[in-house]
Amino acid sequence: MFAAKRVARSLNRRSFIPGFIIVPHQYAVVIERFGKFYKTLQPGFHLLIPFVDRDAYYHSLKEEVYQISSQAAVTKDNVTIQLDGVLYLKIVDPFKASYGVGDPISAMTQLAQTTMRSELGKLTLDKTFEEREHLNNAIVDAINDAAEDWGIVCMRYEIRDIAPPLNIRKAMELQAEAERQRRADVLTSEGKKLSSINISEGQRQAAILAAEGEAQATIVKAKAIADGVSVLAKNSKESGGHNAIKLRLAEQYIEAFSSLAKSDNTMIIPAQPHDASTMVDKALGIFEDIGLKK
Repeated sequence: MFAAKRVARSLNRRSFIPGFIIVPHQYAVVIERFGKFYKTLQPGFHLLIPFVDRDAYYHSLKEEVYQISSQAAVTKDNVTIQLDGVLYLKIVDPFKASYGVGDPISAMTQLAQTTMRSELGKLTLDKTFEEREHLNNAIVDAINDAAEDWGIVCMRYEIRDIAPPLNIRKAMELQAEAERQRRADVLTSEGKKLSSINISEGQRQAAILAAEGEAQATIVKAKAIADGVSVLAKNSKESGGHNAIKLRLAEQYIEAFSSLAKSDNTMIIPAQPHDASTMVDKALGIFEDIGLKK
């Protein structure tokens, strides 16, 4: 703003002497004739009447950045915080900016400060950090509503820094650390839970597969025994079938007797272990009895 005034004074001296003025791009110059508003000059070359026309106001139409100094504000939960911001302004109507308010930039910065304090009083400290974007938009809307007659538009407002008191800051750090530790504990417990579930599921699947395998083996074994019995029953009716059955029973007797000491410490020994023929005859008699019952 001060640079704009210096440029305006320089152009003012040139306008009275040679009677012309050159307006740069993205600038506007308000001309007064005999002390009254005459017109607004657009960028380019313009002729003026010396001592009659005067370039009263010189405005930049570019978006300008203004820093809002740090100030104290009280939140809804009665916490005093220090905060500052950055204000982005743009002049859209040079006439209103010249005659609507004495110092438009100062008026806008003061309005931004008061609006910021007012909006912060509606939020708690935690919400101030969480809803910073909402707070910025609320300040912009409030400024534009009040500055409509000044020919200036607030493009955006950004809170640059929020500084709570030292004791509040330490409490917030402890709270954040506790929250991070809680999330870590939850993740650890979730990991252990998933690991236990996976192990249990693996054991269950292994047990199911083992049971299915054992059942399948039992079925195959039973089928083989049934097929063997069928063949044995069929062959028993043929010539020499009894002799074949006696031979098979004698072989099984010898195999069973030889493996008694290998399977367990407890052994069941027949009364006459060396008399295999007697055991074979008894087994054959049982087999014949079953055949008679059928």
